[in-house]
Amino acid sequence: MPLEDLLRRVWARRWRVLLLSALLYALGAGLILTWPRRYVAQAVVAPAETTGIAVSGLLTSPFNAAGGAYVENRLAGHFAVYLDALRSAEAAAMLARDTGLLAYLTARRSAGVAGWLRAVFGLRLQADLDDAATWLQRSLSVTAGVGTVTLTLGLAHHDRDAALDALARLHALAEAKVRADVAGLARRRVGAIEQRLAAERDVFLRNALYDLLGQQQRALLVVAADEAMAARLVSGPSVGIRPVLPNRPLLLLLLAIAAPLAVAGAAAAAALLAPVPAPAVLQGVPAE
Repeated sequence: MPLEDLLRRVWARRWRVLLLSALLYALGAGLILTWPRRYVAQAVVAPAETTGIAVSGLLTSPFNAAGGAYVENRLAGHFAVYLDALRSAEAAAMLARDTGLLAYLTARRSAGVAGWLRAVFGLRLQADLDDAATWLQRSLSVTAGVGTVTLTLGLAHHDRDAALDALARLHALAEAKVRADVAGLARRRVGAIEQRLAAERDVFLRNALYDLLGQQQRALLVVAADEAMAARLVSGPSVGIRPVLPNRPLLLLLLAIAAPLAVAGAAAAAALLAPVPAPAVLQGVPAE
C-alpha cells in the first residue's frame, strides 16, 4: 500500500485514534498515580585516598622522595572493596538481622493480588536472606559524579526512617570491613615477624626484620588514627521529606508521548490489514 493511502486511512480514523489515546493515557496515568512511591536516602562518598594521605602509601612508606604525601586518583584499592561490601551477602545478612527488612519484605510479598495467589497455591510468603540480598541489589544505586571522583549512594525504601537507617548501617559495615581486613593483616604480619625475630640470630636479618616490623606497626597506627579507611563522607546520609520514586511527572510526560504513538501505530497496522476494495468497473468498457 502506498504511504499516501496509509496516511489517508489513518487520518480518516483520527477521532477514534484521539479517543483511544485519551483512554490509554487515562488508564496509564491512573496506574502511575496509584503506584506506591518510595523514599531515597542518599550519601555522597569519595575514596579516602583521594582526599588525604593515601593509606596504601603509608603502609609502605610515609612520604615519597619529593616530600609529598601519596595521593591516589583511582577508584580502586580499599574503595573498590568498600563498594563491593555494600552489596555483599554480609550486608544483606546484617540488614536482615539488625533491621526490620525481613518483616517488611514479608508484608510486601503477602500484599495485593500476588500475595493472594501465593496464599492460594501454598507458595512461600516468609522472606529469607535470598530475598534480602535481591532487594539490596535492586534498591541500592551507585552513581558516579560528573567530572569528579565522588559517588552518590542511593537506597530506595517505602519507609523514610528505614531508608536512612539502612544506608547508614551499610556505610558503617563496608567501612568496618575494610578497616578490619587491613588491621587483621597487619596484626598477623606483626605476629609472624616477632616469632621470626625470637628465633633469628643473624644481625643483618634481624635489622631487615625490624624494618618490616616497623612498617606493619605503622599500618596499625594508621588504621587506629584515620577516620576513613576506604570512603570519606562528603555528604552524610540524608533523605528527603517527600518520596521521589517513581518520578511521576517524568512518567506522565513519557506516557503522553507513548500513548498517541502506540494508538497511531495500531491504527496503521489495522489499515494495512484491512482488505482493499475492488476497483469499480469502468463505464463504457464492455466486459469480456
